[in-house]
Amino acid sequence: MSRALINVPAKARKGEVIQIRTLVQHEMETGFRPLPNGGFAPRLILRRFECIYDGETVFAADLHPAISANPYLAFRTVATTSGEMLFRWIDDRGAVREERATIEVT
Repeated sequence: MSRALINVPAKARKGEVIQIRTLVQHEMETGFRPLPNGGFAPRLILRRFECIYDGETVFAADLHPAISANPYLAFRTVATTSGEMLFRWIDDRGAVREERATIEVT
């Protein structure tokens, strides 16, 4: 995983429903692509995404081989407190990519 783009509103009112969008670069090898030696390329996909806000998981998804390369995820949550959001992607090999974004709630 090399690059992640996250779109979180910089400010929101308490109780406001906000939209969060994420995009991460990942090759997403399904494990079904044949290799010249007759075998198959080993599977390597993102298998889990989590968004943690104010210490709680507000969105999580288990991903499967049918997901596209560079997956884009969009979801909504309620703005409760100012602070940091943690975004975490985990692939089949256990590699973890974490990004953070802050939001100011008034």
